[in-house]
Amino acid sequence: MKTTNFDDLLAENLKDADFKKEYEALEEEFDVAKKIIHLRLTAGLTQKELARQAHTSQAAISRLESGTYRNVSLAFLRRVGAVLGVKPHVSFQ
Repeated sequence: MKTTNFDDLLAENLKDADFKKEYEALEEEFDVAKKIIHLRLTAGLTQKELARQAHTSQAAISRLESGTYRNVSLAFLRRVGAVLGVKPHVSFQ
């Protein structure tokens, strides 16, 4: 089975103006999702393992990693971050 590199796929999709507009509207969410995925994989955890340790469901971790999770709480990000050995940082620009 052939696998696709996410960054290559994203670069290709960003050539489409409609896709680019929608992606840019959700850029912060996707950045958080990519960071969580990277941290989880670096820790050698599955979504299910991360969920168990963060006292949540695998579906909640999946939604977080999808980049489309709305109304995520800082408390939830703290629990996930604690398992991954990081703290969330929120700022306004």
